[in-house]
Amino acid sequence: MERLQKVLAHAGVASRRKSEELILQGKVKVNGKVVTELGLKVSDADTVEVEGVKLEKEQKVYYLLYKPRGVISAVTDDKGRKTVTDLLPHVTERLYPVGRLDYETSGLLLLTNDGDFSYALTHPKFKVDKTYVARVKGIPLKEQLRPLERGIVLEDGKTAPARVKLLSSERKTNKAIIEITIHEGKNRQVRRMFDAIGFPVQKLKRERFGFLTLHSLNAGEWRELSTHEVKQLRVLAETGKIGN
Repeated sequence: MERLQKVLAHAGVASRRKSEELILQGKVKVNGKVVTELGLKVSDADTVEVEGVKLEKEQKVYYLLYKPRGVISAVTDDKGRKTVTDLLPHVTERLYPVGRLDYETSGLLLLTNDGDFSYALTHPKFKVDKTYVARVKGIPLKEQLRPLERGIVLEDGKTAPARVKLLSSERKTNKAIIEITIHEGKNRQVRRMFDAIGFPVQKLKRERFGFLTLHSLNAGEWRELSTHEVKQLRVLAETGKIGN
Protein backbone atom coordinates (compact mmCIF):
# COMPACT_ATOMS: atom_id res chain seq x y z
CA MET A 1 0.00 0.00 0.00
CA GLU A 2 1.32 3.45 -0.96
CA ARG A 3 -0.02 6.97 -0.56
CA LEU A 4 -2.10 8.07 -3.53
CA GLN A 5 0.07 11.11 -4.34
CA LYS A 6 3.17 8.89 -4.38
CA VAL A 7 1.48 6.47 -6.78
CA LEU A 8 0.57 9.36 -9.10
CA ALA A 9 4.12 10.70 -9.00
CA HIS A 10 5.62 7.27 -9.69
CA ALA A 11 3.31 6.87 -12.66
CA GLY A 12 4.62 10.13 -14.12
CA VAL A 13 1.34 12.03 -13.77
CA ALA A 14 2.99 14.95 -11.97
CA SER A 15 5.40 15.75 -9.15
CA ARG A 16 4.42 14.69 -5.64
CA ARG A 17 3.35 18.24 -4.76
CA LYS A 18 1.38 18.72 -7.98
CA SER A 19 -0.27 15.33 -7.44
CA GLU A 20 -1.42 16.51 -4.02
CA GLU A 21 -2.95 19.58 -5.66
CA LEU A 22 -4.82 17.38 -8.15
CA ILE A 23 -6.25 15.36 -5.27
CA LEU A 24 -7.32 18.45 -3.31
CA GLN A 25 -8.99 19.82 -6.46
CA GLY A 26 -11.14 16.68 -6.74
CA LYS A 27 -9.57 15.57 -10.01
CA VAL A 28 -8.65 12.08 -8.82
CA LYS A 29 -10.94 9.07 -8.38
CA VAL A 30 -10.19 5.77 -6.65
CA ASN A 31 -12.49 2.88 -7.54
CA GLY A 32 -14.97 5.34 -9.03
CA LYS A 33 -15.11 7.69 -6.03
CA VAL A 34 -13.64 11.20 -5.96
CA VAL A 35 -10.87 11.65 -3.39
CA THR A 36 -10.29 15.13 -1.98
CA GLU A 37 -8.21 14.41 1.12
CA LEU A 38 -4.53 13.53 1.33
CA GLY A 39 -3.33 10.41 3.09
CA LEU A 40 -5.34 7.71 1.31
CA LYS A 41 -3.29 4.60 0.55
CA VAL A 42 -3.93 2.43 -2.50
CA SER A 43 -2.68 -0.90 -3.81
CA ASP A 44 -2.27 -2.46 -7.23
CA ALA A 45 -5.82 -3.81 -6.89
CA ASP A 46 -7.32 -0.30 -6.84
CA THR A 47 -8.42 1.57 -9.98
CA VAL A 48 -7.16 5.15 -10.09
CA GLU A 49 -8.35 7.84 -12.52
CA VAL A 50 -6.94 11.33 -13.05
CA GLU A 51 -9.28 13.78 -14.79
CA GLY A 52 -11.22 10.87 -16.25
CA VAL A 53 -8.17 8.99 -17.53
CA LYS A 54 -7.41 5.62 -15.98
CA LEU A 55 -3.93 5.27 -14.53
CA GLU A 56 -2.07 2.50 -16.32
CA LYS A 57 -0.12 0.28 -13.96
CA GLU A 58 3.58 0.45 -14.70
CA GLN A 59 5.39 -2.82 -15.28
CA LYS A 60 7.68 -3.66 -12.38
CA VAL A 61 11.38 -3.63 -13.30
CA TYR A 62 14.49 -4.54 -11.33
CA TYR A 63 18.10 -3.58 -12.11
CA LEU A 64 21.50 -4.22 -10.54
CA LEU A 65 23.94 -1.36 -11.08
CA TYR A 66 27.67 -1.11 -10.38
CA LYS A 67 27.58 2.47 -9.11
CA PRO A 68 30.82 4.39 -9.73
CA ARG A 69 32.23 6.95 -7.32
CA GLY A 70 31.09 10.50 -8.01
CA VAL A 71 27.48 9.61 -8.78
CA ILE A 72 24.44 10.53 -6.66
CA SER A 73 22.09 7.76 -5.46
CA ALA A 74 19.01 9.77 -6.35
CA VAL A 75 16.62 10.45 -9.22
CA THR A 76 17.53 14.14 -9.53
CA ASP A 77 20.16 16.46 -8.08
CA ASP A 78 19.74 20.21 -7.56
CA LYS A 79 23.50 20.70 -8.05
CA GLY A 80 23.43 19.14 -11.50
CA ARG A 81 25.58 16.16 -10.59
CA LYS A 82 25.21 12.82 -12.37
CA THR A 83 22.64 10.51 -10.77
CA VAL A 84 22.32 6.73 -10.86
CA THR A 85 19.28 6.96 -13.14
CA ASP A 86 21.42 8.84 -15.69
CA LEU A 87 23.35 5.58 -16.10
CA LEU A 88 20.23 3.78 -17.35
CA PRO A 89 18.93 6.25 -19.99
CA HIS A 90 17.07 3.54 -21.94
CA VAL A 91 14.69 2.73 -19.07
CA THR A 92 11.29 4.37 -19.53
CA GLU A 93 9.93 3.36 -16.12
CA ARG A 94 10.48 5.74 -13.19
CA LEU A 95 13.32 4.11 -11.23
CA TYR A 96 14.32 4.64 -7.61
CA PRO A 97 17.41 3.34 -5.82
CA VAL A 98 16.89 0.67 -3.17
CA GLY A 99 18.64 2.44 -0.30
CA ARG A 100 21.64 4.61 -1.06
CA LEU A 101 25.38 4.64 -1.53
CA ASP A 102 26.99 7.99 -0.78
CA TYR A 103 28.66 10.09 -3.48
CA GLU A 104 32.17 8.71 -2.89
CA THR A 105 31.11 5.07 -2.36
CA SER A 106 31.03 2.65 -5.28
CA GLY A 107 29.49 -0.77 -5.69
CA LEU A 108 26.29 -2.75 -5.90
CA LEU A 109 23.06 -0.76 -5.97
CA LEU A 110 19.59 -1.99 -6.88
CA LEU A 111 17.05 0.16 -8.70
CA THR A 112 13.35 -0.55 -9.14
CA ASN A 113 9.88 0.97 -9.35
CA ASP A 114 8.49 -1.64 -6.93
CA GLY A 115 7.99 0.11 -3.59
CA ASP A 116 7.12 -3.04 -1.62
CA PHE A 117 10.25 -4.78 -2.91
CA SER A 118 12.42 -1.81 -1.97
CA TYR A 119 10.93 -1.63 1.54
CA ALA A 120 11.47 -5.33 2.17
CA LEU A 121 15.14 -5.10 1.24
CA THR A 122 16.00 -1.92 3.14
CA HIS A 123 14.06 -2.04 6.41
CA PRO A 124 16.38 -3.22 9.23
CA LYS A 125 13.80 -5.67 10.59
CA PHE A 126 14.25 -7.84 7.48
CA LYS A 127 18.01 -8.15 8.09
CA VAL A 128 19.26 -8.48 4.50
CA ASP A 129 23.07 -8.50 4.60
CA LYS A 130 25.15 -5.95 2.73
CA THR A 131 28.89 -6.53 2.47
CA TYR A 132 31.42 -3.75 1.95
CA VAL A 133 35.18 -3.64 1.47
CA ALA A 134 36.84 -0.60 3.04
CA ARG A 135 40.35 0.75 2.77
CA VAL A 136 41.07 2.47 6.07
CA LYS A 137 43.85 4.65 7.42
CA GLY A 138 45.76 2.73 10.03
CA ILE A 139 46.02 -0.96 10.81
CA PRO A 140 43.55 -2.01 13.51
CA LEU A 141 44.19 -4.86 15.91
CA LYS A 142 41.55 -7.53 16.38
CA GLU A 143 40.52 -6.02 19.71
CA GLN A 144 40.04 -2.62 18.06
CA LEU A 145 37.54 -4.12 15.59
CA ARG A 146 35.49 -5.86 18.27
CA PRO A 147 33.27 -2.81 19.02
CA LEU A 148 31.98 -3.10 15.43
CA GLU A 149 31.14 -6.76 16.06
CA ARG A 150 29.27 -5.93 19.27
CA GLY A 151 27.45 -2.89 17.88
CA ILE A 152 28.68 0.66 18.21
CA VAL A 153 26.83 3.76 19.42
CA LEU A 154 26.46 6.48 16.78
CA GLU A 155 24.61 9.78 17.11
CA ASP A 156 21.44 8.20 15.65
CA GLY A 157 21.52 5.04 17.76
CA LYS A 158 23.45 1.84 18.31
CA THR A 159 24.27 -0.30 15.29
CA ALA A 160 23.47 -3.99 15.10
CA PRO A 161 26.46 -6.34 15.43
CA ALA A 162 28.53 -6.47 12.24
CA ARG A 163 30.72 -9.22 10.82
CA VAL A 164 34.25 -7.90 10.29
CA LYS A 165 37.34 -9.43 8.68
CA LEU A 166 40.79 -7.93 8.15
CA LEU A 167 41.69 -8.88 4.57
CA SER A 168 45.14 -7.32 4.30
CA SER A 169 47.40 -4.61 5.65
CA GLU A 170 50.49 -2.68 4.58
CA ARG A 171 52.82 -1.24 7.18
CA LYS A 172 54.65 0.94 4.67
CA THR A 173 51.54 2.96 3.74
CA ASN A 174 49.80 2.40 7.10
CA LYS A 175 46.59 1.17 5.44
CA ALA A 176 44.34 -1.86 5.83
CA ILE A 177 41.64 -3.51 3.75
CA ILE A 178 38.67 -4.66 5.81
CA GLU A 179 35.47 -6.50 4.89
CA ILE A 180 32.39 -5.59 6.90
CA THR A 181 28.85 -6.99 6.66
CA ILE A 182 25.85 -5.13 8.09
CA HIS A 183 22.10 -5.32 7.52
CA GLU A 184 21.15 -1.73 8.35
CA GLY A 185 21.29 1.34 6.14
CA LYS A 186 21.91 4.39 8.29
CA ASN A 187 23.32 7.40 6.46
CA ARG A 188 27.05 6.88 5.77
CA GLN A 189 26.92 4.10 8.37
CA VAL A 190 30.08 2.17 7.50
CA ARG A 191 32.17 5.32 7.30
CA ARG A 192 30.85 6.53 10.66
CA MET A 193 31.45 3.13 12.29
CA PHE A 194 35.11 3.18 11.30
CA ASP A 195 35.44 6.84 12.32
CA ALA A 196 34.09 5.88 15.74
CA ILE A 197 36.94 3.41 16.32
CA GLY A 198 39.60 5.76 14.94
CA PHE A 199 40.26 4.24 11.52
CA PRO A 200 38.74 6.56 8.89
CA VAL A 201 37.66 5.11 5.56
CA GLN A 202 39.65 6.25 2.54
CA LYS A 203 37.81 4.17 -0.05
CA LEU A 204 34.60 2.15 0.18
CA LYS A 205 32.85 -0.32 -2.10
CA ARG A 206 29.73 -2.43 -1.61
CA GLU A 207 30.56 -5.92 -2.90
CA ARG A 208 27.40 -7.86 -2.06
CA PHE A 209 23.71 -7.29 -1.41
CA GLY A 210 22.18 -10.48 -0.03
CA PHE A 211 23.41 -13.17 -2.43
CA LEU A 212 23.95 -10.73 -5.32
CA THR A 213 27.47 -9.73 -6.42
CA LEU A 214 29.05 -7.48 -9.04
CA HIS A 215 30.30 -10.48 -11.02
CA SER A 216 31.19 -9.57 -14.66
CA LEU A 217 30.23 -5.89 -14.26
CA ASN A 218 32.50 -2.86 -14.50
CA ALA A 219 31.83 0.50 -12.86
CA GLY A 220 28.85 2.18 -14.54
CA GLU A 221 27.49 -1.07 -15.99
CA TRP A 222 24.18 -2.70 -15.08
CA ARG A 223 22.03 -5.73 -15.71
CA GLU A 224 18.41 -6.71 -15.15
CA LEU A 225 17.64 -9.07 -12.30
CA SER A 226 16.11 -12.35 -13.38
CA THR A 227 12.62 -13.31 -12.24
CA HIS A 228 14.21 -16.02 -10.10
CA GLU A 229 16.58 -13.54 -8.44
CA VAL A 230 13.67 -11.23 -7.58
CA LYS A 231 11.79 -14.17 -6.08
CA GLN A 232 14.87 -15.25 -4.10
CA LEU A 233 15.33 -11.71 -2.72
CA ARG A 234 11.70 -11.60 -1.56
CA VAL A 235 12.10 -14.95 0.20
CA LEU A 236 15.40 -13.80 1.73
CA ALA A 237 13.77 -10.66 3.13
CA GLU A 238 10.84 -12.62 4.56
CA THR A 239 12.66 -15.64 5.97
CA GLY A 240 16.35 -14.79 6.12
CA LYS A 241 17.03 -17.71 3.79
CA ILE A 242 17.44 -17.99 0.03
CA GLY A 243 14.53 -19.77 -1.65
CA ASN A 244 14.80 -22.38 -4.38
